[in-house]
Amino acid sequence: MTGPVSTARRLIDRLGIRMRIAGGSLLIAILIAVAAGIVLNAQIERIVRDGTSSVLSSDSAPYVVALQTEPDDSFDAPGPSQLVAVLAPDGSTPINTLPTSLADKLPNVGGSGQAHDVRVGDASFIVLSTTVAVAGGDWVVVAARDAQEETTVLAQMRTLLFTGLAVIAVGAAGTAWALTSLSLGPVRRLRRSADALSAGSSSELLAVGEARDEISDLARTLNELIERLRDSARRERQLVSDASHELRTPIALLNTQLQVAVAEASSVEQMVRDVDGARRNVARLAALVTSLLELSAIEAAHDGVRSSIGALDREADDATDRARFRAQDTAISILYDGPELLASDDGTEDTGSFPIGAEAFGRILDNLLNNALRAVGHGGVIDVQLTVGGGFAWLLVTDTGGGMDPAFEPFALDRFTRQDASRTGGQGTGLGLAIVAALVRNAGGSIELDNRPGDGLTIRIGLPAVQAASSHDS
Repeated sequence: MTGPVSTARRLIDRLGIRMRIAGGSLLIAILIAVAAGIVLNAQIERIVRDGTSSVLSSDSAPYVVALQTEPDDSFDAPGPSQLVAVLAPDGSTPINTLPTSLADKLPNVGGSGQAHDVRVGDASFIVLSTTVAVAGGDWVVVAARDAQEETTVLAQMRTLLFTGLAVIAVGAAGTAWALTSLSLGPVRRLRRSADALSAGSSSELLAVGEARDEISDLARTLNELIERLRDSARRERQLVSDASHELRTPIALLNTQLQVAVAEASSVEQMVRDVDGARRNVARLAALVTSLLELSAIEAAHDGVRSSIGALDREADDATDRARFRAQDTAISILYDGPELLASDDGTEDTGSFPIGAEAFGRILDNLLNNALRAVGHGGVIDVQLTVGGGFAWLLVTDTGGGMDPAFEPFALDRFTRQDASRTGGQGTGLGLAIVAALVRNAGGSIELDNRPGDGLTIRIGLPAVQAASSHDS
């Protein structure tokens, strides 16, 4: 059975939506019509038989009444088309207009008082026998009709019935086809619009109809997808453009230094210096490539990891300790002020869950603290604060490194943007704050810069809480 069923399913799947809906509607309409036809045919047969019974009762009525009221009087002759017989108790028939073949069966034609079929040779009759009790004995009044009359009426009514049901079924299929075609009109327009968009480089979107229906919802969803894909493509193009520009310089320097080391080194010391410079360029190139790969992975990631405020607090504390270790030979003071944690029923901290992994949060702090360390040089203060309030976890990193050039501030979060050496010390790849911004954006958070030229810089990050913390450290 699996083979034919699978073949039928494949054939159905190859049909268009309109054909499937119209065909399904026709099939359902046929099934309903068959069921309705069976029921209505039974009703028609009953109605026609009731009509025949009424006619036979009408034919019998004058003789039944005469026997009940004036049994001794003679009977009136029946009408020209009436088939009637009156059978006396002695077996005689004062009235008899029945066909000879049927009359020969008297009195054995039944007397149940219900119309019934009697077949005589090739002919068939519908007969109604009525017994009337009179003082001298029981009389029987027999009325008959040729069954062909009922058959003709039934055939006409059945033809009308089945024709009507067939028209209704075909009409249902045609209506389904028309309505489906009308409903799929917006889909065809969407497809044509999508073909036009894919064939060109237009920045337009799919047209959204005024109706608030499933097609409009589909168009809006597709537009959101198109915007995300375009945004992703723009980021990829920008990344390739920026990367090619940033990688060109260290590669050219590395090539030049190696050529000079091979061709023009006048001493071993000179070659060592040239090779050491090449090594530094290789290290910078490796750091740049690593940062590019990290940024690309962050922008593509949507892992849904969540962390409790307790996990973020511990990661902030560890990141601050790492920064203190890097600044141990300087006069830099690094402070950290964590949140007040509330204890849950199981004894763990419980002040909310946030859509970021503890490792990613530590990466944010490492990048911010590295920038702050370069900014303050050999002496200054870096203050880190982590608080919870208003449904957000707030991270503030403040340094006394003199701030940044106001003209550079709008571009500080872009990739490969570096200001002069006052805050960077001539180091860095220009991707640190871009990585931070990407991690915050993936978490649905916000990032703000409070730049105080000549004084320092504060970076403020807000991460929204997603639920009451029932799970803790990620």
